[in-house]
Order: sequence, then C-alpha cells, then structure tokens
Amino acid sequence: MYWPIGAARIYSASPTKRKDHGHHDSEGSQPQVDDEDVILGLRTSRSGHLMATITTTKMTVWQASPTVVLATSSRSTASIKDYGPNVAVFLRPDASIAVVQTSNGFLITYSLIVDPTNQVYQQIHEGATQQKLAGANRLILEQERAGLRELNIKFRMVIRIDAGIAAALTLDNEIIVATRKPAAVQCIKWTPDNAGRQTSTELVSRMSWMARGVSIRAMVYDRAMSLAIWITSDGQAYAVQRRPESSKEPDENQRLFRGYGFHTPLNTNLEATHAAINARFSILAIACVGGEIHIYTARDYAGSIPLSHKLLFPASLSTTGKISCLAYSPDGYGLVVGYEHGWALWSVYGKPGASSFNADANMSKMNDECWLTSVSNVSWVNAGSELLLTSVNDSRICMMEMAKSAVTSCCSSANISRTLLLTSSHLMIYRGFDLPYHATISADASLWQHVAIPVLYLTNQRPIRSVVTSHDGRYVAVAGKRGLAHYSVGSGRWKTFDDPEAESAFVVRGGMCWYQHVLIAAVESDESYELRLYSRELGLNSESLLHVQRLPSAAVVMAITGQDSLLVYTYENVLYHYIVNASDTTVTLFQVGQLALNGIVRAPARVRAVTWILPNFQLRDGDPSQDVAHAAVLFLVDAKLVLLQSSTSDGSPKYDMRVIANNVEYFDLMRDQGTLSDSPGQSLPGSPSGEQPLITGLHADRGIRDSLWYFDGESVKFWTDVEDLLNSASTDNDRYLPVPVSTVTDFYPTCVILNRGIIMGLDPELHQRRDMHFALFRQTIRTQLFLPQILRKHLSDLDPAAASVLAFRYQDLPYFSHALELLLHMVLDDEVDAGVKAEESLLPSVVSFLSSFPDYLDIVVQCVRKTEVRSWRTLFAYLPSPQQLFEESLEKILLKTAGGYLLVLQEFGTSSEQCIRLLQKAKEAGDWDLCKELGRFLMALDPSGDTLKDALGRLGINGEGQINGIAADRSVLLATPRPTKTQNPHWFDGESPRSSGRISSETVLSPNGTADSEDYFSSRSG
Repeated sequence: MYWPIGAARIYSASPTKRKDHGHHDSEGSQPQVDDEDVILGLRTSRSGHLMATITTTKMTVWQASPTVVLATSSRSTASIKDYGPNVAVFLRPDASIAVVQTSNGFLITYSLIVDPTNQVYQQIHEGATQQKLAGANRLILEQERAGLRELNIKFRMVIRIDAGIAAALTLDNEIIVATRKPAAVQCIKWTPDNAGRQTSTELVSRMSWMARGVSIRAMVYDRAMSLAIWITSDGQAYAVQRRPESSKEPDENQRLFRGYGFHTPLNTNLEATHAAINARFSILAIACVGGEIHIYTARDYAGSIPLSHKLLFPASLSTTGKISCLAYSPDGYGLVVGYEHGWALWSVYGKPGASSFNADANMSKMNDECWLTSVSNVSWVNAGSELLLTSVNDSRICMMEMAKSAVTSCCSSANISRTLLLTSSHLMIYRGFDLPYHATISADASLWQHVAIPVLYLTNQRPIRSVVTSHDGRYVAVAGKRGLAHYSVGSGRWKTFDDPEAESAFVVRGGMCWYQHVLIAAVESDESYELRLYSRELGLNSESLLHVQRLPSAAVVMAITGQDSLLVYTYENVLYHYIVNASDTTVTLFQVGQLALNGIVRAPARVRAVTWILPNFQLRDGDPSQDVAHAAVLFLVDAKLVLLQSSTSDGSPKYDMRVIANNVEYFDLMRDQGTLSDSPGQSLPGSPSGEQPLITGLHADRGIRDSLWYFDGESVKFWTDVEDLLNSASTDNDRYLPVPVSTVTDFYPTCVILNRGIIMGLDPELHQRRDMHFALFRQTIRTQLFLPQILRKHLSDLDPAAASVLAFRYQDLPYFSHALELLLHMVLDDEVDAGVKAEESLLPSVVSFLSSFPDYLDIVVQCVRKTEVRSWRTLFAYLPSPQQLFEESLEKILLKTAGGYLLVLQEFGTSSEQCIRLLQKAKEAGDWDLCKELGRFLMALDPSGDTLKDALGRLGINGEGQINGIAADRSVLLATPRPTKTQNPHWFDGESPRSSGRISSETVLSPNGTADSEDYFSSRSG
C-alpha cells in the first residue's frame, strides 16, 4: 500500500502570474494562466525517467528525477493553422519517439535524441562549503553537480488520418490509431517492414467479437500482459490482443485483433469511460460514468474475465465529480483515481487509502492547491515513489512523494512482521516494537526513525527496487538497479561497496533475507545466478563474501523458515531447500533437498512469496533431508494463496494443490516469526511476534503459534490452527476448509503483533492550517484488537477450554479487560440486531466464560454503559439480576462498579434505596468524588431535592456542614445544584445509558501513559 507524505512539490515550464487583490503576499491570490500554457496531457516513459507534457502550441520533455525541463518544441503559427492545435501527446515506451495529436486529425512525430557528451544543466555552488550545503537536499545537489545529459527534439514526419482520431496507442513497434469515420483500427509501424509495408487496417464492423454500430472511444495497453483494453461508444469494455503476424492465414489478412467483451453496462451510469491494467495481479479496472470502479480478474486469454469486486466511493458523486483518469502503481499494489474535484488511493484489492476529499475546499482554493481540487492526468514515476498530477486549466505539475510498504518490494515474513516504509530517498522504520506495551500502541511521531539512503548509492543506482529487514529489526538492506547496501539500526551506519565496479557487477534478482547478522541475496552476475552471503560485520567487497552458492536459473523468491532453513524458488520451477550451516568462523549453505513443481505451478514468475509447514514430529526429530517429503508448501501466486500437500499413491509421492484464499495482498505464517538460532558471535533478540515473554508462553499453544493470517483488501482473516487447515485441505477426508476468523479494520493493516493481541496499521491524515499556505500528509499509527474474534470463535465451536487457555496467555495485558468487554459487546449487538433465538444464542456461553475472570463485574457494567437500552433486557436475560450484581459489587467493595449498576436499576424501576446505601459506603470509604456524583444522581432522580435531603439526614450530614456534629471540610461537602429541565435522570459519572456509544477496539494511550481502562480505547468517528 502507498501513503502520501509531506506537501506536494510544484513544477511549471511557464511563469504563472498572480493577481494579489491588494495584498502584499500570495494569500487569496488567484493564478492567471494563459490558455497556451495550460497542460492538456502528460505521458511518461516505461522506465519513468522521462515524461512529456503538451499544451496547445508546444511540447515539453522533462526528466523525472531530478525534475527539470530538458527540451521544448514550439509549433509555428503556420503549423497550427494547417494541422490544428495540440490535443494529446504519446511516448514510445523507450522514450525515443514522441507523437503529438492535433485537432485536425494529424499525428506529428518527433525523435528524442540524448547527447551523452553534452550537459543541459550543471549546478555550480561558487564558494559554497559543506557547512553551507548541510541543510540542502544532498541527493539533489549530487545529481545536479553530476549534470544532466542534453536532449534534442528532432522533427520526423506528419501522419494524416483522414478518418479522424478517436484514440491512439504507442507500442514498441507501431502506433495503433482508432479512427472515427469509418470506425476502424489502423496500425502504423515506426519503420516499414521487409516488404515495404508500414500500415494495416481492420474495420470495427468486421470484428465479429464486437457489438455492431460502435466505435472505439479509449484504449490502454500493458506490455507485461500483452493485453489491451478497448472502450467503445456504447460503454462496453473489451480485452484485446494483437494477432501475431505468423499466425495470419491468407484469407485473414485483415484480422489483426482478437478480443472478448467483459464489461457490459446495464444502464448509463455503468458505461465505461476509463481503464487501467494491473499486470502484477492480472486484474483490469474499469471506471464508469456514475463513479463506480469495477475490478475484473483476467484468468486467461480465452475470455474468462469475471468481476472481482467494486471499489467503495470516497465521497458522493456531487463531491468527487466524474472520474478523469486512473493508474496502477508500477508494482501493482496501489491504484490512484483522479476525479474532477480531487483524487483517491486504494490498495490493489480495494482498501481505501489517502484522499483529497477530506480537505477544506475553501482553504485549498485560497492557497491555490490545485492538486487537491481537480485532477486531469496522473502518472507514477521513480518506481512508484512519486506521483504526478496535473489539473484542469492549470500549467503546473504537482509531485507527491509516496511512502510504500516494504512488502511491495519483497513479500517476506520479516517485512510483514515489521512496519517499514520506503520513500524515494529514505527509509521510515517504526521503533515501537522495541518498547513496552504502552509505547507500542502510541501514535507518537518520535517512534518513526527516518534513515537517509546513502547519496552516492542513490545517485548511481536509483530507484530502490527492493528493501528487506531482519526479523529482529536490527538490520535493513536495500537494492537498486545494481548492487546493494545495508544498514544497522543500532549503530546508525550504512555499508556500501567501496568499488563502484564491484557494486555494478551484479543485480539483485529474487530478493534478499537476513539470517541473524548475515545477508543472503539472490543475484545475477555475468549471466550466472548465485546466492551470496554478506556479513554485516565485514565490509562490502568481493573478498568479504562469506559464501557463494551457484543456482541453475534465476531465483524468483526466497524465504527463511524454521530455525535454519532457506527456501529458494527459481524460474525453472524448482524449490530448493538449503540449511544455513553456521560455525564460529563462517556461514555456508548446504542443499538438502529440492522439489520440482513442473505441471503444478504454471507461471513461476507469478509467485510472490513461498514458505512451508512441517509436521511437529519432523521438526522435533526428523532428518532435514526428508523435510521436502513431509512439508506442506504455501505459495502466493498472484493473489491466490495456494497450499501444496504431499501424498503417496502407488508407492510414489505426488502433490495435491488447493487454493485456500483469494484476493490476498499478503500472508503471514506465525511459526515463521519464531526466534532464529544464534549466528556466530551474535545473540540477537527475536521479532515482536516471537521473543517477548508473553509469546514464549504462547508457543506452547499450537493454535496461536501455528496460526495463518492474510489480508484480502477488506479484512484481516486467519486460521487459528494451521494443522486443522492442513487436515481439511487434504483430499483424503473430503472436508470443507474451516472458516477463517475475520477482523475488519478501518485502516490499512501492516502487521500482526501477536504478543500484544493487536493488529497494527497506518492511516493517512491530511493537515491544513490557516497559519501555513500549504497542506501536507502524514501517516498515523492505528491499532485494533483481534482477541475478541478468536475468543468468539472458540466459544462458537463449543470449545471454552481453548478460549480459557488463550485468555490465560493474554491476561497480563493492561487492556485485557477491555478485550473481554468488546467480546460481550460484539456478541450482544449482533444477536440483538439479528433477533437470535434463545436456543441459538451465544450469549450464555460468553457470560459463563466472562464470569471466570476477576473483572467480570466491571466488564459487564462497562458494556452496559456503552450499549443501547433496548439491548439491556436481552443481556440480563442471561445474567443475574441487576440487584444481585449490585449487591455483589458492594460486597467486593467495588464502589464505582456498583455505581454503574445504579443506572440499570433505575431503568428497571428500582427505588433509590440502593443509591443511599452506596452513598453510605462511599462516605465510609472517604470517596468524596463518588459522593458528589451520587448526590447529583439523586438530584436528577428527584428535582425537588427531598430524596437527597433524606439521604443526607440518614448519613448524619446536616445543612450546616457538619457530619455527626463535627465540622466537615468544605471541599468534601456534597454539591446539590438545582437541576435544569434539560437534565437527564439517566445520568451517572458523565455518561448517559441511552447514548449509543460505539465501543472501538482501537488502542490509544492515556496522556500520562498509565493503565487507564477507559482511556486505552476510544471511539473514533470518521
């Protein structure tokens, strides 16, 4: 997932004049933009290093990082008169050719030629010292000092399309143009073929797979999938492929394309307007007239493209306006959608993220922040670390810096267990895992450690393509275009290659992982594939390699599992099993097994993550060389979580495959979070999910240690016992898979902190203030308990023993009582809303379970105070009477708890005698604050004050301020204000039982950081 950070940077190739309205500053000023300077289109190259913008009269070519103008081509007055003004711009994927579309149906092509010998910019700081430049961005200064190569725009030719241009695509070998009259598709090669042919055309009416009488309105293409989406004038969408030239028969010379319709609108609001393709997850996004976004899954090229899900509206259509554009991030994990009045972000499977619709529209207009008020074009650059936006009737480009989860670059267990973000030049490491329970759930910005990636490495190897942390969070490694670098969180020091040639001699391909202080990297070097082991204790150079393991083909993914096992999955469809052999002097890899998956996994490149599950007997006493025979392998293929189990048939082993989850953005097997064995000379603490004292106890409980978690874009789901999942998935017993426990969050979850019983995630916040003329984004830590869901699962399965064992493991948490309160509140609300029959109710089991805890009375009264009155009778049908609970609270000297039950007693029509008795107890205990509250409560019950006077008389307190004839301290006298007409008789301790307060499972620290049961969790609206 992606989160915008900071304020947007603004770039413009033309000066913008402002009208000050009599002010000396720019506040309230309005931009004055000439029509000839308004940006009409924005395109980026495949690599993202170049981009082109278009106005009515000129084309500007930019470098993306650092963002500067490299060249501009302005058209003459005669050219504009003959061909018409500019309408759109297109770039060949390799950025060697630019194409400008004009209003009169012409395509003007230009060659973009880079001169490596000349520089268009070179920054020179005369007399500047390092001290003076210390506050500047060192990365930008280094890039500017190196200079930018000169780019020349050279006119090629003009192509006339007599039939009119409806849409166009630029591919590697040709440009595809959809014409208006007649409706046809014309393919124009960049250079003629051997036979001298350069163009070919197919009429839409001759495409049997398309509807009759339609024309093409928009086209998008993805090279990785070799697939295009065509949107027609009737709002339908088609998945289209170009027929290879070798497959054309003589009588099919004009059959250039084949396709299948997959989006057919049922009404006008569902007509398609824009499309985007996500090759990483094989999904297609269609934007509709009414603002809906439909996501389809492309299962194959034979037309099997079912609807996957629909994205939620970020706001009403009147607020957002119509959709103007949409684009997936380069890694496919994020989708940005531009609207007429703003923009919004989603994760790949539909979790809402940042949005501009939370902004104050008046303040945005006053500050002229175009990136918040309207969007006409969007584009990702710098490997998704930056997002470009242009607005309607504006000459500026807005660039937002994005922070993305480390999981997007490497879906490893360590990255999932730690919250690590990557920006264009920094790492953002959350350090709350190393602090006590209270600090772990804090949103304090000081818990984020911002680490700058070495400037020289970024200058030579940006963008960063992969980042991985260790399970204990002590080390981080990054890899760019070539080479790698690693960082120690404890010492704050980076290690990079001293020799630039050694750094550029290999590229990380297949990921990285940490084993204690040793970095294992899968690399490609000189057409050979290797696993290299680097020690954090040694420098980075060719001589410091601990071990090199040759691979027969490139690695796809790899993972550390168990204590010393390394799994490597390669492009030849083979899973290799290595043992990390650590001694006092060296660390090596020893292969003990391999598993050929030919015929099981069809496309190795689609695998995103891998791990396996070994039986307990094999873990304890088994031979590592036999692990492959006993293991159940988990693959994440695209978004499918696939379980591969071994079985024996006719004396030979075979493997059965079953998809156990769909739409998976990431998964986490908790047994992989266990403590790793010590490496030579190292003794490292474990991960936040595997080394705290609480989790040590949990390891004795198989259901928690072996839980399997995944996030599907809507909720976090998990199986509490993976062994039960394996048994159900086995083909021998024909059982259905157990239903996973589901936890819905209103933020994007980034990790599960098992030993604290919470799911942690990030929530973007947009900040606007009147004392600063710009808006900025920042991300805040959010948490949610998962304990109530697991306890409910065990109780629903008639397994109170498992629920008791689980509760015992977590009973030392300071917010454990609130987790039990949430359990009761959750079950009560669901059963009241659903009208569950008494014989089917789960409440009796929950109440019986809660009664075994010492905080039982507090849990019940806290739930009652935050629940609607209509639910009380349902709850107390399975509880002792409120009078009994009140008496029990008095007996245990739980005075405040007993005060809470007064609300229930009053609702059930009980007299005020209990209040007077409690007042007597409070007086004897010297709890004068409680006495004041009880006095107010009696006044609310009887506005005449007679009941309160009677109570004071029975307590021996007279109106002269004496208690039994002794003068009392005025500071502790009961206050008896005359109630107003608006006072609520159902009020106690500042709360009304009739208020429908939502109990939230979000954890928030009290201001003093102490264990306040009511301040730990707060309701958070919006």
